[in-house]
Amino acid sequence: MAEAVLTGVTDAESAVGQRAMRRITNRLIIFLALCYFISYLDRVNVGFAALTMNKDIGLSATAFGLGGGLFFIGYFLFGVPSNIMLERIGARRWMAILMVCWGFASMGMSLVRGPTSFGVARLIVGLAEAGFYPGVILYFTYWVPKENRAKLVGMFSLAGPVATMTGAPLSSHVIEWMNGVNGMAGWQWMFIIEAAPAVLLGVAAIWLLPDRPAHAAWLAADERVWLEEKLREEREAVAAQSHINPPWWQPLLDVDVLVLGLLYTGATVGTYGMSLWLPTIIKSHGMSTTETGWLTSIPFGLAALGMVLWGAQSDKAGERMWHTLACLLLAATGLTASIFAALYSDGLLPVMVSLTAATIGVYSLRGPFWALCTQWLPAATAGAGFAAINAIGNLGGFVGPFAIGAIKDKTGSYAWTTLPLIAFGVMAVSVTLLRHRVRQKHL
Repeated sequence: MAEAVLTGVTDAESAVGQRAMRRITNRLIIFLALCYFISYLDRVNVGFAALTMNKDIGLSATAFGLGGGLFFIGYFLFGVPSNIMLERIGARRWMAILMVCWGFASMGMSLVRGPTSFGVARLIVGLAEAGFYPGVILYFTYWVPKENRAKLVGMFSLAGPVATMTGAPLSSHVIEWMNGVNGMAGWQWMFIIEAAPAVLLGVAAIWLLPDRPAHAAWLAADERVWLEEKLREEREAVAAQSHINPPWWQPLLDVDVLVLGLLYTGATVGTYGMSLWLPTIIKSHGMSTTETGWLTSIPFGLAALGMVLWGAQSDKAGERMWHTLACLLLAATGLTASIFAALYSDGLLPVMVSLTAATIGVYSLRGPFWALCTQWLPAATAGAGFAAINAIGNLGGFVGPFAIGAIKDKTGSYAWTTLPLIAFGVMAVSVTLLRHRVRQKHL
């Protein structure tokens, strides 16, 4: 009661808001997290396919890293146009289109026959998936007040490490169990089986994703009024700070967008570098395909827990930037430790411990990072801004896998492959701190 009085919020308003957020979580966030689970699984399962696919179709480490990274070139090219389309035709229809397209594109990965077809297929999957994650972040601004955003973005993004955690043993088992069925390799069946749910979820999105709170029949009238008023006040506050409503393309040249994009790059270089290569690194220590799948799930399971706890901590503290940078510093520390573990120990345990710390770092920043983006960017161009940040950041998804593959082929070892990942993380932290100082001077 005292807290509500101090913040100018009545008990009735607080109760309405809590009911509204529970309904939104149950009706939207859980469904979107399930969609992201399938999206992320279709994105990283190529790392498990590599355990047998690379030999079958003749991929070197460099060719696999290059082809795997081409996914993110497609991601970069189509992220901003996709969010513009979402705002024009509505989230319900556009999300459905995206899911059906990436489902069929991911199934097409079963047809690759060599380095060229592998690279082209990954590029197409990247184009198809490009709009989903930034589209959901934009969609959150239509539904979730800012004080709840880091926690719920963290809950949604939790599907990423959970997909890798559960997908690791699932993918490895499918590869072994389905190998030879109807004359197809296990990795081909894996792509088909794990992509099919995306098509089904895309069809379901037509009925389950209202465009705005005004279209949600499952919200009570008082909940809808509370939510729309709350979000309207936030948009007006952000617009008052920006003074003008710039054209949609201006965020592409905005310094804050570029800095936030670089900050996100520091995370994605590590995220996708490890997602695509960790299974191969683990198997190089003499593990079987099944053992590799189960061991790969450990770092991502702990990262999932870290995302929930750190997002909630960021919301509780009401602070975003330092929570984000702390995660990147943890990742850089873990990656640095992995170099020493690989150089001075022949065992798998030190490598697993150091890479687990790095994985927790790069995933736990998602909640506070996207909440930071909503604070730095004006509402008028948030859609294009989020997509631009996601597109710039996901170029790191190209750099990470390709750099690891190239260094592995050059040195014959995984020991030094994390150096580019460390460099990007440190650079991202440094540039963000400089920009923060400039912003503080102009407030």
